[in-house]
Amino acid sequence: MSTSLRAYVFLDSLQPQLAAHICTTCRGYFPTPYVASLFMEIAPGMAIHRLMDVALKATSVQPATLVVERAYGMLELHSDDKGEVRSAGEAVLQHMGVTESDRLKPRIVSNTVIRAIEPMHAMILDKIRFGSMIEPGQSLFILECEPAAYAAFAANEAEKAANVKLVDVMTFGAFGRLYLAGSESEIDSAAQAAIAAIQSITGKEPPAFKDK
Repeated sequence: MSTSLRAYVFLDSLQPQLAAHICTTCRGYFPTPYVASLFMEIAPGMAIHRLMDVALKATSVQPATLVVERAYGMLELHSDDKGEVRSAGEAVLQHMGVTESDRLKPRIVSNTVIRAIEPMHAMILDKIRFGSMIEPGQSLFILECEPAAYAAFAANEAEKAANVKLVDVMTFGAFGRLYLAGSESEIDSAAQAAIAAIQSITGKEPPAFKDK
């Protein structure tokens, strides 16, 4: 079975909250703020092990995350040296026989802003999040995208653009999901940046999603 490139995104400067979130959830090597990072998602999922091997043998990057799912595989690689991260990505692409332009163009499945969140709603989110807590009365931005790995790019760009709290981000699975909290004006700025980030990524049109 051939391996297809679903997501490929280079982050030139991993923002502090996203770096901390990765550290909270990953089982690999912790990234520090402002390192360069690469997120890749492929299908079928098990092929991600071979791609990890290629990247590590070709460069000195460190892996934070390796996820193998029923259908997809996702990895994150990082380094203080941006050139090493780019070289790791190029090695993987070459091994697959594809280019960055062969990745899928992401689509936003849903996005919403909830203003002045109610205390009980905030409490439920705080129980299940891996990032910062949301406080009652703050605004909440939720974004859902496909492929899932692009949620990392949306989170990173939103954190650059606004003074918000990263409540949670999920970068693998059928859909990626991003939750941000903050004041109404800051959430509006963050939402704009996150949506613009997703819309800026070029690639092949994805097939229509089919619920399995």
